[in-house]
Amino acid sequence: MALDKVGKYEFLAEPFHCDFNQRLFMGHLGNHMLNAADYHSTDRGFGMGWLLSVNRAWVLSRLAIEMDDMPTMYTRFSVETWVESAMRYFTNRNFRVVGEGGHVYGYGRSIWAMIDTETRQPCNILDIRDGELMNWVEKDKANPMAKLTRVKMDDQAELVRTIDTYYNDVDINGHINSVKYIEHVFDLWPLDWYRTHRIHRFDIAYVAECHQGDRLSFYREQTGDNEYCIRICKNEAADDGQQQTEVVRSKVIFA
Repeated sequence: MALDKVGKYEFLAEPFHCDFNQRLFMGHLGNHMLNAADYHSTDRGFGMGWLLSVNRAWVLSRLAIEMDDMPTMYTRFSVETWVESAMRYFTNRNFRVVGEGGHVYGYGRSIWAMIDTETRQPCNILDIRDGELMNWVEKDKANPMAKLTRVKMDDQAELVRTIDTYYNDVDINGHINSVKYIEHVFDLWPLDWYRTHRIHRFDIAYVAECHQGDRLSFYREQTGDNEYCIRICKNEAADDGQQQTEVVRSKVIFA
């Protein structure tokens, strides 16, 4: 049976994936989106399983999720995903989260790169299977959320937390899991904050790799009403003491 360019995958808001408001954690929604992306690419011949056999891997470069509502405990919902465009080194993939009766919870946008797993260098996506990925580009399905933009911060951001990284932070590529960064960012606000605020939009850009054992510092700056930017840096030893390298930059808009 011929596959559509748009994939649709059903998930369940399991109780242990929901917060104290009985709504799905944003981190788990992000994980479902990444799973949908993998299912979609695997079904069409360019998934991680096959790529790893030829020393290639997808790496998430940027992700934005914008939600008007969030699935509640035990709710079944679907994540639709499609490739909006593909270039030599990056591909743009969209998401739509849909519930029963066609209720739209929200949307997502992402940018992916492909790397050589041995050299960790970027690869030409269009070299894979003679550019077959272009056959799956869907330009006509709309995504109404605003495009991805750069997160701008100054040097006055406040250091709010420093954490260590462990086994459970690491993914199949050997670096810190994309979703773990999301979870760590939302832990910067106390539980009481989430009694009166919900996450409306979340943008994250992955700048550099981190590995188990890296110590991460989180800097936060308020940039508007219910809008915050966060910079994550890894702390590294240097000849003159400690130096920091920016690894992630993100923005959160609360409602």
